[in-house]
Amino acid sequence: LRRRAAARRITLRVSSATGEIVLTLPERVDLAAAQRFAESHGAWIAARVAKLPERVAFLPGAVVPLRGVPHRIVHASTVSRATVAATAPDGTPVIAVSCAAAHVARRVRDFLEIEARRDLAAAVARHAGALGRTPKRLTVRDTRSRWGSCSAAGHLNFSWRLIMAPPAVLDYLAAHEVSHLAEMNHSDRFWAIVARLYPGYDEPEAWLKRHGTELHRYG
Repeated sequence: LRRRAAARRITLRVSSATGEIVLTLPERVDLAAAQRFAESHGAWIAARVAKLPERVAFLPGAVVPLRGVPHRIVHASTVSRATVAATAPDGTPVIAVSCAAAHVARRVRDFLEIEARRDLAAAVARHAGALGRTPKRLTVRDTRSRWGSCSAAGHLNFSWRLIMAPPAVLDYLAAHEVSHLAEMNHSDRFWAIVARLYPGYDEPEAWLKRHGTELHRYG
């Protein structure tokens, strides 16, 4: 439930990324009116929630993508060791986690974030070198509203969930945000830089539009 001074009417939204149901109210609308509004839209809410992708927790046996390839989470040992991507004896790609059972989910997320940071740092360095620009900082977070951003100060920010997408998608996002170091807009000049750094960027951009929301169902 959110109140916003700029809101002119009650609005209802179901986030396709998180499944969160958000009711936004103008400041002077009371809670009873908000409850009536939500109840009157119960069928709509249920229909939207039913269409959301099923959540996949980072638990043993779950299958999650790593660089676009499905990997099964395996609790390899209770003795604490580094989490690694490996291949099971049957040839199945796995993420092998060695720790106490209660920490498996956190270890998987930490592993994915570390891998994302490694791949993004390499991609950003390559594209920034080609452009002759140097970002001030690179941050990896669990962003919901955007996959990447570039501040006026030259700070690049990315979603760690890009590590689950095919490598071309992560590489394109790195090129996209690095291009903002030269053009802080989406003008024709900006897209010309993107095309120079990453020819054929239309395909990974289209993949994100079609499948990006699915990456938020993991974890």
